[in-house]
Amino acid sequence: MSSGTSTAKVSPARLLGRSVVVWCVLAFAETIHGVLRGLLVTPALGDQRARQLGVLVGAVIILAIAWLLIGWVGARTTSQSFAVGGVWLVLMLAFEVGLGRGLGFSWERIWSDYDPTRGGLMILGMAVLFLSPLLAARTRAWRNTHEAQ
Repeated sequence: MSSGTSTAKVSPARLLGRSVVVWCVLAFAETIHGVLRGLLVTPALGDQRARQLGVLVGAVIILAIAWLLIGWVGARTTSQSFAVGGVWLVLMLAFEVGLGRGLGFSWERIWSDYDPTRGGLMILGMAVLFLSPLLAARTRAWRNTHEAQ
């Protein structure tokens, strides 16, 4: 699987480092998204609906950033894409839980975002986050293949 850039082998350390850098971009974008959602959407829709909508908008943000930066990250294989997605997932879960606790949210409130039986859709957002490096690399490779024809 090519990401649309070179086929040069990328060292695991470089792949990890670049994965972390892109995760920082993702976390920054999602933080801004969360602040704007809280200021603009929550008053109109209420907290639960705004958080649900936020997962969908957040998924689009994640996919866009992944699509733009996956070539730079250097994931060239499916297993590398899954590794990048795993790094992003672990870091984002730690960030989300840490931020939630830091803001004074209870464990029950944090886990409710991940519980579909309570309207939580965050598990879907995390699935998109995990799969986004693979989806981005494959769509870029498909696009590059079809543009060359």
